[in-house]
Amino acid sequence: MSNAEHFANIMVQCFIEAVNQGVDLIPVVADSTSTSKIQPFVDAFPERLVNVGIAEQVMVSTAAGLALAGKVAATCNAAPFLISRANEQVKVDICYNNTNVKLFGLNSGASYGPLASTHHAIDDISIMRGFGNIQIFAPSCPIECKQIIDYAIRYQGPVYIRMDGKPLPVLHDAHHQFVPGEPTLLHQGKDVVICALGSVVHEAVEAANRLAEKGIAVSVVNVSSIRPLNRQALTVMLQGAPHVVTVEEHNINGGLGSIVSEVMAEKAIPASLLRLGVQDGYYAAAGSRQFTREQLSIDSASLVEVCLNLGQNEVNHA
Repeated sequence: MSNAEHFANIMVQCFIEAVNQGVDLIPVVADSTSTSKIQPFVDAFPERLVNVGIAEQVMVSTAAGLALAGKVAATCNAAPFLISRANEQVKVDICYNNTNVKLFGLNSGASYGPLASTHHAIDDISIMRGFGNIQIFAPSCPIECKQIIDYAIRYQGPVYIRMDGKPLPVLHDAHHQFVPGEPTLLHQGKDVVICALGSVVHEAVEAANRLAEKGIAVSVVNVSSIRPLNRQALTVMLQGAPHVVTVEEHNINGGLGSIVSEVMAEKAIPASLLRLGVQDGYYAAAGSRQFTREQLSIDSASLVEVCLNLGQNEVNHA
């Protein structure tokens, strides 16, 4: 695996490997063959792809039917359309009926940048957390992405995987082993704890490295497993620093900021909390990925400034 990989390419390679190993896997797309980068799978197994056209509700219901017939079904399309257009089918056909479907939300967050709110998926975690019977993951790097997908394909039951739309470099070393439910500590420090998920974990790690040069010791917690989640393990990682910051390319309501605030309240962790992301009542700004993240204060440079000024600007960002 190269240093930077597109998650959709990793997904397709995992599909090919699974079928070669005897898994009866059927990908279902909604005219999203380009978005899903599925062509190598089609070349290898032309009879296995189901394309329902631009009909996300049909895509999800078809996947549920295939699962009920004993297949491992995987839907592959853009996260904003999966979540918004097929909401009822995900809720009823997948979650309520506990069907063995793997939902891949591609190009999540603000991956589509200039295409604006119609194409941004900034509420997918909060919506999925409201449904029962579904596991939820947000990989941060190629190594973790492959391990999560391999796990999901073999797990019996519904899974949602939030996938970023840009190539990302490796964060974890070759010995890393993904464990469902377990947050991972990528950086350790006593002054600030930054919790992040998905592609913005890279921003958090870069900020921690730059803050170390300024004498600020930062812990970076990667929360790639949203459900299940070992809350006791997260509690341990949140303790010991006076400030906690959550970072996500998602609305602060219902996503990582909500999860961390719940844990801190339940465990009475005595620290300040600053939730960074799309603020309450707003959408993500349309523009380049860098521009959008700067507007949300979730790029590495903004995180450095935020952490340097903790205790002074918490009211302005909360």
